[in-house]
Amino acid sequence: MNLAQKRIPIPSRTTSSSRAHWIDYLRISLGVIILAKGISFINDRDAVQHLIEQTNFQLSIWGAVHYVVFTHLVGGLFIILGFQTRLACILLFPVLVGAVFFVNITNGFGFLNSEFWLSIFVMLLLIIFIIQGSGRFSLDNMMNKPGYQREI
Repeated sequence: MNLAQKRIPIPSRTTSSSRAHWIDYLRISLGVIILAKGISFINDRDAVQHLIEQTNFQLSIWGAVHYVVFTHLVGGLFIILGFQTRLACILLFPVLVGAVFFVNITNGFGFLNSEFWLSIFVMLLLIIFIIQGSGRFSLDNMMNKPGYQREI
């Protein structure tokens, strides 16, 4: 048997399983970006406080700081694992709306304002995952298998 007779099976690109792979990779990378931003917020809480003060937020500044940091850390971890992805995206969405329309837009629409474009990209991905859900390779999908009872 020569090398031409040995065929390696290549999955078709039209199957739903190949689509599920890149969506899951996109979900995991979104979670890593959000988690990394949450860790950077923890390292510099005064900068987060300054950003929230720029928005003229009328309620407690420290309550808003804790909400932003908590949703980034827990939401990023939940999105990475695919656990309650829609809920995590819904809780992160107001933070990203504030980041896009109140904080990062003050620096202008230029290409050098990378935080603005990253915030828009993350906000669009959050909308996609609010609609789409967790994906095939997620804890939510594993918990929906027969034999696993979930009372949520």
